[in-house]
Amino acid sequence: MKKTYPTITIHEALANALIRQDFGITGRRVTVEIFSNRIEITNPGSPLIDTFRAIGNPPRTRNENLAGLMRRLRICEEMGTGWDKIVLACELNLLPAPRIGIYEGGTRAVLFAGKPFSGFSLEERLRACYLHACIKFVQGEYLTNVSLRERLGLPKSYSGTISHLIKEAVDENYIRPFDPNTAPRYMKYQPVWA
Repeated sequence: MKKTYPTITIHEALANALIRQDFGITGRRVTVEIFSNRIEITNPGSPLIDTFRAIGNPPRTRNENLAGLMRRLRICEEMGTGWDKIVLACELNLLPAPRIGIYEGGTRAVLFAGKPFSGFSLEERLRACYLHACIKFVQGEYLTNVSLRERLGLPKSYSGTISHLIKEAVDENYIRPFDPNTAPRYMKYQPVWA
């Protein structure tokens, strides 16, 4: 039986929530909510980095002593790659892209259960495209039609659908061509911040 959520996604999301929580906010704590289609992990305090740039950014924490203890216990590392690991595990398991957001003075990471691509909303498709471009970029590679199809577990017959998704992601300023003068068939993309 296949697990719905890769262990590393839950481990890293919990470690991030614990290390980055704001202990100065009273009446709140790290919470984990489990639903039929997702897991939500919320911690008090706004993120210290732009959530749009969670991948590839250097680490930052509010609680250096707690982070140091967790590193010594091998619960986390100092590289700041927790979100990278979460996104990569979701990609390898063909899960929808995770989401990180700010909610009423807190930060929430959402891990989604698997579902077919046809059930993805446009926002979910764009998030998967953007995060795939980010992961590829930090690995020294680029998003292509083929790589995004493979990430989403789609056959070659979906090339046109993926081309439309990539165009939408470019139009919405999530990604940009690495070399705009390349022939469309060989086009490569990177995150807009690269």
